[in-house]
Amino acid sequence: MEELIKYIVSSLVDDKEAISINSVEESAKVTVVTVLVASDDVGKVIGRNGKVAGSIRTIVKSASMKSGKRYIVKIGERD
Repeated sequence: MEELIKYIVSSLVDDKEAISINSVEESAKVTVVTVLVASDDVGKVIGRNGKVAGSIRTIVKSASMKSGKRYIVKIGERD
C-alpha cells in the first residue's frame, strides 16, 4: 500500500526526495500510514478544503478492500 501512496504523492509534489512514508500497524486490521512532505508541498497534497487528501484516502480504502485491512492516511510537513 505504501508504494501506491508514494506513487500518488510523488506525482503531486515538486520535491520528490523529501517524501517520507512510515507505516505503523496498530492492530491486526488497522495500519496508520504517515506521509511527510516538504513544507512547500503540503498544500498540494492536502488540496483545497482537503479534497486531494480525501481522494487519496478514498483510493487507498478502495485498494485495501481486498485485503480486509483498514488504512488510516495522515499527511504532515517534514521538518
